[in-house]
Amino acid sequence: MPFDNPQLSLGGLLTRIDQGKVQLPDFQRAWKWDVDRIASLIASISLGHPIGVVMQLEVGGEDVRFKPRLLAGVDASVAQEPEELVLDGQQRLTSLYQALQSGRVVDTYDPRGKKQLKRWFYLDIEGALDPEIDREDAIIAIPEDRVIRTDFGRKVEADYRSLDAEIASGVFPLWRVLDNVKVFEWGAAYTQSAHHDHAFATECWNRLLSEVIGQFMSYTVPAIVLKMDTPKEAVCTVFEKVNTGSVALNVFELLTATFAADDFRLNDDWAARRQRLREHRVLRGVESTDFLQAVSLVVTARRRAAALSHGADAVPAVSCRRKEILKLSLEDYRTVVDEVTNGFVWTARFLAQQKVFRADDIPYRTQLVPLAALRALVGPSLENLRASASIERWYWCGVLGELYGGATETRFARDVEEVPAWLDGGLEPRTVGDAAFETSRLFTMRTRNSAAYKGVHALLMRKGGKDWLKNLDVDTASFFSQSIDIHHVFPRAWCAAKGVETNRCDSIVNKTPLSYDTNRSLGGRAPSSYMGTIRTRTDLSDDALEELFARHEIDVAALDDDDFEGFFAARTEALKRIISEAMGKEVIDDDVAPGDADSQYEADPLEADAPEELAA
Repeated sequence: MPFDNPQLSLGGLLTRIDQGKVQLPDFQRAWKWDVDRIASLIASISLGHPIGVVMQLEVGGEDVRFKPRLLAGVDASVAQEPEELVLDGQQRLTSLYQALQSGRVVDTYDPRGKKQLKRWFYLDIEGALDPEIDREDAIIAIPEDRVIRTDFGRKVEADYRSLDAEIASGVFPLWRVLDNVKVFEWGAAYTQSAHHDHAFATECWNRLLSEVIGQFMSYTVPAIVLKMDTPKEAVCTVFEKVNTGSVALNVFELLTATFAADDFRLNDDWAARRQRLREHRVLRGVESTDFLQAVSLVVTARRRAAALSHGADAVPAVSCRRKEILKLSLEDYRTVVDEVTNGFVWTARFLAQQKVFRADDIPYRTQLVPLAALRALVGPSLENLRASASIERWYWCGVLGELYGGATETRFARDVEEVPAWLDGGLEPRTVGDAAFETSRLFTMRTRNSAAYKGVHALLMRKGGKDWLKNLDVDTASFFSQSIDIHHVFPRAWCAAKGVETNRCDSIVNKTPLSYDTNRSLGGRAPSSYMGTIRTRTDLSDDALEELFARHEIDVAALDDDDFEGFFAARTEALKRIISEAMGKEVIDDDVAPGDADSQYEADPLEADAPEELAA
């Protein structure tokens, strides 16, 4: 990655900004510096102190094309194709341009960055020449009308609206400081003014020129200029590493700037698609980067398939890493974007079939990316009985095997390659083969911070568990209308009173899906007590009641007898069975007792903002 390290004249650099020869890539954030930071920056230059390196990128490379925009404050009429783009230094250069070069009032902010202000910057001559005064105190910001008022605007303390008023007050307008002609015109008027003794004024002016103004005129800014053949990924990485605003560059924003060079507004396109996705509550957490990853998976998978079919020597990999996303062309995006959008919509239907109805209950949001990509690649045949069963098995292996919690891009690519081949009779994908579930994991799953916890919650609803009082099947409508959530079977209060360990009381083994109203009705009572309420209110026969609870993998007799130990052992075996059915493989019986399980696994952290369960 070749680059140059020139020393740029401050005046020359700001002039090139004024001419539109130096601009910003459109992914840069808006300029928003406050008065104090601008004054401090100007003070540093007046003292000849360094203000840091700026980084620029030469325009014209084939791989890197960004839509440019002028720095804030530059006259829009000078818009042209830039020669360089500023990657690092926007805030500093914009501040200096507006304060020292533009000749217009500076649009800035108060120190809190909230209230917008318009200010002119002046140099207090006496303060600048006094070594006992901090130079920042000699940089003064004046309101837009150049009048300083007190007493709620009724009293004028200073008026700088004319050259004569500036000279009388002994303040030099800093927006003249880089223009030699204007500097010496102002100096001549200052030394010849009747407001000051001629000899004293001349001495002050000469000192100001040599000690302060001369610093601006001779100041150079160290720069790193990346050559135009720098790869796009390198530009993105460099921006993240060196950007002094410490704001990470989102790959979506960088691709937005790239597509904007072809007059395509990716932001607007994503906004419309995001609105369509948000019609499904379960997709409301899908982010722009998730969407682009799915697009990249589909594009690269088809590119790989085409290369293989033609017997190409070099076969590209399936990938959704940042490097590949940044290589996407607008044509690539347009070719697959509708299929990917439909893939996410299909994913919402798939999740509903698995009894996952809202974004907070998705075990792994990341797993939605390969799901949507697979639907786009395989098409409607993914919904036939055999393929559907295989996709469900793959999904549950990912969830219950807890395989999507770490670095996921490699697994995305593998799944997108291996699952379609598996559906055509090929080898089992590694996500299915790698997945394993051990019995002791059940005892450590206590909160929604665990993907497997959310998975078992959904499996219990998928098995057909109905609410204990309302006799409703769980579907999208009843889930939301009845506020169905996961609640304790043996309540917390009962467990605490009977000395049941908290880790067993709060584990997924002792929880089941119930409506909000049913949970309130049961309260913190012993199971033998609330079972009487259920019998009275539902008027179910013994057989019907046993069938109702069997769908939750619960033995009614254990509840009637308040037999927590019997219940816990039987439900552990039942949950092992439904997990095994979902994964298509046996649960590993590791013979770890519930009380020792935390030493085998890192227990799920508690959710500080989780609502208290009323049945607890």
